[in-house]
Amino acid sequence: MAASRPRPGLPTAAGPRSASGRLAESRSRWEAEVLGPALARSPERRDSFTTLGGIPVDRLYVPGSSDPSRLGVPGEFPFTRGIHPTMYRSRLWSMRMFSGFGTPEDTNRRFHYLLSHGESGLSIAFDDPTLYGIDADDPEALGEVGKCGVSVSSADDMRRLLRGVPLDRVTTSMTINAPANILWGMYILSAEAAHVPRARLGGTTQNDILKEYTAQKEFLYPPAPALRLVVDTIEFGTKEMPRWNPVSISGYHIREAGSTAVQELAFTLADGMAYVQATCERGIAVDDFAPRLSFFFNSHNDFFEEIAKFRAARRIWATVMRDRFGAKNQRSWWMRFHTQTAGCSCTAQQPELNIVRTAIQALAGVLGGTQSLHTNSYDEALQLPSQDAVRIALRTQQLIANESGVPKVIDPFGGSYYVEWLTDRMEEEAFRYFDRIDEMGGVVAAIDRGFFQRDIQESSFRYQRAVERGEEKVVGVNAYTVDEPIRVPRLKISEAARRAQARRLRRLRERRSKSRHTEALDRLRRVAATERENTMPAVLDALKARATLGEIVRAFQDVYGRYRERATY
Repeated sequence: MAASRPRPGLPTAAGPRSASGRLAESRSRWEAEVLGPALARSPERRDSFTTLGGIPVDRLYVPGSSDPSRLGVPGEFPFTRGIHPTMYRSRLWSMRMFSGFGTPEDTNRRFHYLLSHGESGLSIAFDDPTLYGIDADDPEALGEVGKCGVSVSSADDMRRLLRGVPLDRVTTSMTINAPANILWGMYILSAEAAHVPRARLGGTTQNDILKEYTAQKEFLYPPAPALRLVVDTIEFGTKEMPRWNPVSISGYHIREAGSTAVQELAFTLADGMAYVQATCERGIAVDDFAPRLSFFFNSHNDFFEEIAKFRAARRIWATVMRDRFGAKNQRSWWMRFHTQTAGCSCTAQQPELNIVRTAIQALAGVLGGTQSLHTNSYDEALQLPSQDAVRIALRTQQLIANESGVPKVIDPFGGSYYVEWLTDRMEEEAFRYFDRIDEMGGVVAAIDRGFFQRDIQESSFRYQRAVERGEEKVVGVNAYTVDEPIRVPRLKISEAARRAQARRLRRLRERRSKSRHTEALDRLRRVAATERENTMPAVLDALKARATLGEIVRAFQDVYGRYRERATY
């Protein structure tokens, strides 16, 4: 009778040696008998064996490299393997392409094009004047209207932008921060004009002002009152818009500014904790609002580091929400996140290579368990994406979803010795950052001291120097280059968008009731000057009185002032 195979984890007749002892002995033998002779014949390359973020990487990972007790199962605390028990076997991620240029009508046509090609959610890109709370006819907007996103200066513009979009069926993400409360108000009023009540609206406002001070720099007010406005939106959404995510806590721009993956992870989650703390201090129970918080991450080139980052993020957030904030609702522990491939990795040289970069980055996002995904277009290092480039980017996601086989299994890298070790390591590094931030007095205090800004700048500088020295290879830039002209179909935005928007604003100001407009802005200033009264109803009233984006921003600045960043070197 043949001997039965020993069951894993049980002692065998070989003796009482522990599994770790046998493993250590096996590794020692391999290093002496296999690895040593191989290295003598063919030494390892002289490359720096680290992740893109600088974490040293061993040549081999084995059982015992990580703590298996921290892994868990999908859909169960600590959610390392995903927040849903079945993940993509039940429902694919949302394919949400970031779109916006020119006038509201220009972008509206792009929205309908994407929806007709299989996009499942909208993601609105606004131009720089809108992001900075400046009306399209303001002298400061000259040359920028509609150039890197869509121009929206009034509630009328928002209605044109969304014309024909089924807002009761399509969810919308808006990448807007400092004036997020105002643009959200415009969206609410546009939906109600289309007979869609606010309670039925689903979507997300980025509304992550804290990362603006550390990375993207599109701020309007000092940090403390800006944080108060974010809490106002969380409170308003909790009471009136149960399907809306009022904040998407964003590491994407932190990474684009030059941070490492660990810094993106740690700084993003620290910002999230600051929002939770401030909202709880408003008197709102954590389980009433936390389920509607969402996150937004970058997916960069280091395939395994990105997967580990997403897995560590879920585990950290679940632990912090349960143990630090006392959340009882399991949905409060969930980290739901959107992913965008790394814009900063796209190259103008040999731009078609960006299709490959984007595919690898998108695959890391899916394998990391993202809930929605944007894939960058290959021409984005040169211009706003052309229509063909956007279609290729969307097809990249559809290929992963329908041809790769990846969505058929939950967390395919769960149990990978390397990925589990790297997940543990990134979690540990993130908690070291949390301790440093707490010692400074929290996120706002650390912003005031320039801590985040300096750390990101130093990481960015180190990476750039490594590229310039050839230590970090960028294909097409400092390796495998070609001397050929760049051939990309060009998309150009003319000044016609500014002229059209200026005409509309002039007519709007001529036709509105001056007394109603003045009264609404005066009320907004009075509410803003209080400590805790929610400003969202006053914002909606001002928009109904046909106040423009810039006028509402200036009313807030009359109360809060402007913010001037402290220089860091």
